[in-house]
Amino acid sequence: MATILTAEQQAAYERDGFVMVKGLFDAEEIRLMREAIETDPKIRDNFYNRNDASGLATRMALWNHPGDSVYGLAARSHRVVDTMEAMLGGEVYHYHSKLTAKEPFEGGAWEWHQDYGYWYHNGCVFPYMASVMVALDRADRSNGCLQVVRGSHLCGRIEHGVLEGEQVGADPTRVAQILERMELVYAEMDPGDGLFFHANTLHRSDQNRSPNRRWTVLFCYNAARNDPYLEHHHPRYTPLVKVPDSAVREAGVRLSTGADEGFRSKSANPPEIKRKIDGDRVA
Repeated sequence: MATILTAEQQAAYERDGFVMVKGLFDAEEIRLMREAIETDPKIRDNFYNRNDASGLATRMALWNHPGDSVYGLAARSHRVVDTMEAMLGGEVYHYHSKLTAKEPFEGGAWEWHQDYGYWYHNGCVFPYMASVMVALDRADRSNGCLQVVRGSHLCGRIEHGVLEGEQVGADPTRVAQILERMELVYAEMDPGDGLFFHANTLHRSDQNRSPNRRWTVLFCYNAARNDPYLEHHHPRYTPLVKVPDSAVREAGVRLSTGADEGFRSKSANPPEIKRKIDGDRVA
């Protein structure tokens, strides 16, 4: 099976660093994934918080291998993996997946960052990496939808460090200059929509100040030819077994085994980005 992107969408991804695919998963598939994620004890037992500067938290769960749960099969589906392979120019493997859960009135913000700002320090030599965010709920400006900067992947990797609070983010001085030159886009999504974005695309999200929760699941991939040279908290190259798109519906509300997915109970940043960053100065 080939990429689901049209030639125009592929060109948009290369130009903008992201592309939205409406209805990547249909209503029934999202119902199954949502129910599984909401009820899976392995996700519940491995939730952790990432606080913003004001103390509000985004709840997260992270797992390194997709496994055979309904949401793991979604990450292995041809529609996702074949599209990633077209975007990244060859075979990919599952780098990790994560749930980001912004609860009503209390979900925290995320500061500007690039995923490759972290992953570079994991021994990934090239930014041949990308993610797809899948909306489990409606995501809009009121509940903290993702914000992306159009074309920012072309800026290259930006210095990252610890910002106010406990989050690691991109150099604020550099980000301010980029925002003066490039367009900020609010990626509002309906359940089932998928936002594919490059590992160097700058992105952030606001707090959830609405009565509506905002849960999304992200599937992250690395090119097989970009196998990290360091052992770290995410997998090195592991062959990915693709499944037909129909496998998601056929699985029903299938939960994880907990033995195969490699759930992590807390986040881990490389030591190189535990330094404080203040404007364009890293201490």
